[in-house]
Amino acid sequence: MSPLRLRLHARHSASASQPSRSQGWDPHAALAVATVALFSRISQGALRRVAHPTACTYSILMDCCCRAHRPDMALAFFGRLLRTGLEADQVVFSTLLKGLCHAKRSDEALDVLLHRMPELGCTTHVVAYNTVIHGFFREGQVGKACDIFHGMAQQGVAPNVVTYNSVIDALCKARAMDKAEYFLGQMVDSGVVPNNVTYNSLIHGYSSSGHSKEAVRVLKQMTSKGIIPDVFTCNLLMASLCNNRRSKEAAELFDSMAMKGLKPNTVSYAILLHGYATEGCLVDMINLFNSMATDCILPNCRIFNILINAYAKSGKLDKAMLIFKEMHKRGVSPDVVTYSTVIHAFCKMGSLDIAMDKFNQMVDMGVRPNATVYHSLIQGFCTHGDLVKAKELVTEMRNKAMRPPDIKFFHSIMQNLCTEGRVIEARDILDLMLHIGMRPDVPIFNLLIGGYCLVREMEDATKMFDDMVSYGLEPCNNTYGILINGYCKNRRIDDGLILFKEMLRKGLKPTTFNYNVILDGLFLAGRTVAAKVKFNEMVESGVSVCIDTYSIVLGGLCRNNCTGEAITLSKKLSTMNVKFNIAIVNILIGAFFRVRRNQEAKDLFAAIPANGLVPNAVTYTIMMTNLIKEGSVEEADNLFLSMEKSGCSANSYMLNHIIRRLLEKGEMVKAGNYMSKVDAKSYSLEAKTVSLLISLFSRKGKYREHIKLLPTKYQFLEEAATVE
Repeated sequence: MSPLRLRLHARHSASASQPSRSQGWDPHAALAVATVALFSRISQGALRRVAHPTACTYSILMDCCCRAHRPDMALAFFGRLLRTGLEADQVVFSTLLKGLCHAKRSDEALDVLLHRMPELGCTTHVVAYNTVIHGFFREGQVGKACDIFHGMAQQGVAPNVVTYNSVIDALCKARAMDKAEYFLGQMVDSGVVPNNVTYNSLIHGYSSSGHSKEAVRVLKQMTSKGIIPDVFTCNLLMASLCNNRRSKEAAELFDSMAMKGLKPNTVSYAILLHGYATEGCLVDMINLFNSMATDCILPNCRIFNILINAYAKSGKLDKAMLIFKEMHKRGVSPDVVTYSTVIHAFCKMGSLDIAMDKFNQMVDMGVRPNATVYHSLIQGFCTHGDLVKAKELVTEMRNKAMRPPDIKFFHSIMQNLCTEGRVIEARDILDLMLHIGMRPDVPIFNLLIGGYCLVREMEDATKMFDDMVSYGLEPCNNTYGILINGYCKNRRIDDGLILFKEMLRKGLKPTTFNYNVILDGLFLAGRTVAAKVKFNEMVESGVSVCIDTYSIVLGGLCRNNCTGEAITLSKKLSTMNVKFNIAIVNILIGAFFRVRRNQEAKDLFAAIPANGLVPNAVTYTIMMTNLIKEGSVEEADNLFLSMEKSGCSANSYMLNHIIRRLLEKGEMVKAGNYMSKVDAKSYSLEAKTVSLLISLFSRKGKYREHIKLLPTKYQFLEEAATVE
């Protein structure tokens, strides 16, 4: 064969063996293939007067085969080396072991280590053990790797810092931090000095498992040993602190890096920027971003994405778009994450034309839209009523072989619409689902039935129930419960009871939810006797009675002037060791006050902390209004102060209720004080409160004379009194 044909043959062989760039071209693999091809030419005698291959030659060839992901060829060259009579040294074996482990053939590597090496007279050494141990860790066989580690001593091979680092790193990644600490102790006891890699593994392990305090402890231990943390160490710890919403501490660490002679890199900035963004510290975030120029760090796409996302999530889309423009000015190309964030933000605020402009821009820029981008647009068009465009986008996804949104996606949109009372628009999305060939399920119909019940359109809710059956879907307990609850809330308890009986006829066993709905409806309708019968039926049928059930029954009895029965039942439940929640305690405090057993009400309130509960605004409202009613106004004031100290905030309902009670008692000064609290919290006086004020100050006598005691803004009532 002529030299020219040989060269062409070599090129053809190399090109046939290496992947194309489009498949992920690896230059190292390509060089390895070329090296093997060159050796083939030499061995075939193409080039005259060359030295015979040595063990080093074969070691290089084996390494090339491993880099080209051909461990089988590496083994073939190893066999060829042995056939030539050359001695396989530690370098050759190390190369072979590395190749086998990289190919996830660690069991074969172990066989070479324990058997082939001794058979061929090559002493096993620590590098060989490190390679195999690391190979098993990479394959997730932690137990086998640890067994080999423990077996090293029996072979007279002492682990070095690389060995220990490999074991500790693997254990940290498995979050087995106790074992990692054990090996660290063994490492030190063996006289092997831990280095940056050792401590970085531990810091990463503690950080990723959410134990930032332990990560800080390891850092202090590291520095006490005279080991200077590197940028990677600081980044690990900063990430841990930021993940635990401790960005201020992360910032202190960031600032200390310069003092230690370390220069923060792009990753350092990204971590702290993301920390600030997550905690809403947008001023700190942008100040840090502006300081990047001082360190001569150029922001990359990830950095810009953090800023854009932070502003978009906080509703400051104008600032997000300024960052987007700044990104272009600096020559940084937006990626799919950038466009996804911007498009989602515009869709959320209803600016769908702008969102589509950005979508078209990303396509023109050669950025391929992913499912997240399409989902944002489809959700936006569904939420704002353009279902035709939503359908087009679903079709476009299918044409691009992308998986379209699933039923859970549409369920989420419909749920939001129904919660806002936009049930007709949610119903239209059901039509869209049918048009794109998606079969609705029971939860979808339950959602729409509940939506119609919420807006008091019971006829439409019933029709949706019937449509569900016509689609071949069987209503479940939850379906019946939702519709029954709708009837009960709309004062149609008899219709609810009829539906309850229908559910029984169909063989559906009522659940706790079903009984709770019926009980609540009966009490709401004032049918206390029927409610008590239904409650006894529930208990006797073996249906689980939950704390919500007891809350409904106790509250219902109290509302229907059966306070004595409620108190008796509560005592019975206490003997049954039923643990009350704060809602039930509130009901009972109100019940005791209602039957003038005020001291028992106060004792129950005082015992709340001992029962592991925390009083809420409802608790304090009940207590304060009843204290004012009995004339204990100072005690009520003190209770309000203690409430504020405990961190419980007064709501509008509470303040209005207190003001009315004080006005009825003639406590004008104190009523004025609480009216000032209403203003301070930017609340408004309720219509009932304003009506009471007008009626009191329209009369002649002491109330009219005390009008000056009210806050200035409410003294307009004097004019109303004069007019009358």
